[in-house]
Amino acid sequence: MQFKENDRTEFKEIINADFKKEIVAFANTNGGDIYVGVSDDGAIVGIENADKEMQRITSMIHDGIHPDLIPYTSMEVMEIDSKEIIHLSVSRGGKLPYHLTDKGLKPSGVYVRHGVSSVPASEDMIRRMLMESDGTTYDKARCLNQELTFLYAEEYFAKKNVSFTVENKRTLGLTDGDGYYTNAALLLSDQCEHSIKCAIFQGNTKTVFKSRKEFDGSILKQLEDVYEYIELNNNVTSDFVGLDRVDNFDYPAYALREALLNSIVHRDYGFSASTVINIYDDRIEFVSIGGLVSGLTLEAAMRGVSQSRNTVLANIFYRLRLIESYGTGIQRIMDSYKGFSRVPEFLTEKASFITVLYNRNYAFGAVENGTLSDEEKVLALFVDRTYITRKDVEKALQCSAYPALNVIKNLVSDGKIKAEGNARATKYILK
Repeated sequence: MQFKENDRTEFKEIINADFKKEIVAFANTNGGDIYVGVSDDGAIVGIENADKEMQRITSMIHDGIHPDLIPYTSMEVMEIDSKEIIHLSVSRGGKLPYHLTDKGLKPSGVYVRHGVSSVPASEDMIRRMLMESDGTTYDKARCLNQELTFLYAEEYFAKKNVSFTVENKRTLGLTDGDGYYTNAALLLSDQCEHSIKCAIFQGNTKTVFKSRKEFDGSILKQLEDVYEYIELNNNVTSDFVGLDRVDNFDYPAYALREALLNSIVHRDYGFSASTVINIYDDRIEFVSIGGLVSGLTLEAAMRGVSQSRNTVLANIFYRLRLIESYGTGIQRIMDSYKGFSRVPEFLTEKASFITVLYNRNYAFGAVENGTLSDEEKVLALFVDRTYITRKDVEKALQCSAYPALNVIKNLVSDGKIKAEGNARATKYILK
């Protein structure tokens, strides 16, 4: 019998520290055969106690390699030239990547076959094997980092009265059937690799930065911290209706909350880029990485059709009562702007989804030098109300009834507003 090493054949004179690496490499590639008791040049040297060595190999596979590889291996004792050798056959496994139990899903623990050598797999290669093996979405795939902590998540779940036990983690999809942490667990963990970047600009362009900040940690922490940051920049304009003071915030609280949640729950975490939030004088833009899920159109999403990219993550946020039901977010954002002249916009591209919320207290008719004409001052009143009266115009222009009526007449004549009702009950709405 002639022996020669190749990409599917490995010789070992004795069982040494590298033995498990060879098994892992074959299981992660195309399978192969390992012959124990054969030198590198193919000479038969034999082994002393074949039964004892086979038991040792079985223990190494069972205890030293994960996931369970026993079903993909078989052993036999062969006698050649009156000497016993062990033939270990390793098939390509069904739950790639296989790794050394004490090393984990890292290049130091995952090996592949390259020619006649077993070499560490790169992180990109490990990710590809995970996706190939799981055949599923990012948040359901096994996480490369299995050394995760959940200090913030534990406090958050406790605050929401949701259990966070080992069994609960499995039920929620934070661990898989083999006990590995999934990428959903990574997102909730203190080691989360993704972040949210916020920037505040002077004016309505990116020419001048006023402030910028990056938020990291568990995405639950990012959610809380970013929302607080945005709220600090949600200015309020006060007015009086009779004797009552009315506060009008730049942005509806619900719209801010829903836009932020959507950018976290539905983004594509397969990309490493950060979620971006840009705050201008006249608007806020939420830039979520990854366009719409394949097969879902913007028109369908606007009608309430839902197709979640991260089903595990969406279910967790639902259990935490952060989202109420699927497919209603965009509709509710639109509803929160009811009566306002500039409604939110949703822009979809191949690699991003952008939600634009407009500042309800911003005078969109302002002229270039920063002043407003009388007509523009009146139109600006519709930022936070559905109709106005002549008294509102008098107050805005600080004038008497006659000049106020002239401005109203011009706006009606131009087709910008129209009158409803008669006499003192007359009110004006945007046409």
